Amino acid sequence: MTASIAQAPTALDDAIIRSAEATLETVGRAREAIHSVIFGQEKVVDLTLITLLAGGHGLLVGVPGLAKTKLVETLGIVLGLDARRVQFTPDLMPSDILGSEILDEGADRRRSFRFVKGPVFTQLLMADEINRASPRTQSALLQAMQEHHVSIGGERHDLPEPFHVLATQNPIEQEGTYPLPEAQLDRFLLQIDVGYPDRDAERRILIETTGVELHKPVAAMSAEGLMNAQRLVRRLPVGESVVDAILDLVRSARPEGEHLEGVTDKLLWGPGPRASQALMLAVRARALIEGRVAPSISDVIALAEPVLKHRLALTFSARAEGETVKTVISRLTSRLTG
Repeated sequence: MTASIAQAPTALDDAIIRSAEATLETVGRAREAIHSVIFGQEKVVDLTLITLLAGGHGLLVGVPGLAKTKLVETLGIVLGLDARRVQFTPDLMPSDILGSEILDEGADRRRSFRFVKGPVFTQLLMADEINRASPRTQSALLQAMQEHHVSIGGERHDLPEPFHVLATQNPIEQEGTYPLPEAQLDRFLLQIDVGYPDRDAERRILIETTGVELHKPVAAMSAEGLMNAQRLVRRLPVGESVVDAILDLVRSARPEGEHLEGVTDKLLWGPGPRASQALMLAVRARALIEGRVAPSISDVIALAEPVLKHRLALTFSARAEGETVKTVISRLTSRLTG
């Protein structure tokens, strides 16, 4: 534990443990409720829950038909959140997301502007195929994702609490798409790769989703319960060895950082301090859902790829040699166990 935690009164530790036990039970029910509807994506479900428990936004990357939309809809019901979905298209305008002012005329024939809220005023926003919208529309989400409020006509409008964005992206079909800029990618706590289910999971999908009766998700948490869990995550102690592992990992993933043969020279750009913050919160959330009150280095290794993958890029020469971001991150994490 860090010095500040080690010197804290025992009563504080007991309070954290009691709160963690209650939260674990609630989160466990939520996981079961989600898994009863989403089959064969245990890792994806856990990473998405980690994202929300850490108070962040997630980028779901996968080919069509892998239940990304269904996962977000299920999360909204299970976690008791007001959820909305926006299908991003090339003609989508910022006002279609944020809202706009309209001119009203009262009974006294006086005219005034009234703000009509857009779909961003929700607790869980699904931005479906976010890379199909124009950069102007994509940037409309930047302020909302980072500051949890938007400005329309010079007026500030606060978003509901909690507020999370889960965006989806197709990694294969790139025609007619606008790649997300680095500034917006950095707003996502985790990039969650959604792969194909294994044979047994796909068999279950075939049997349970093509019959007369479909299993529907049930609420297991509330918005207030989720916010309590998020506050708990920030209170969980983090040992010095874990803090050092986070710093070693993130700082070694930068071109101008500690020189590592076969790694540093392959990087075009790397993660900033926001990546360290994301990893610090994510490892606490992962420890919590696995029944622990403090994270370990194994949590850092497990979350290194989803935290860093969208925050670094390889040089042209490295890509020409067949290098991938995944293998570079693997080399970096191997140093933590060596």
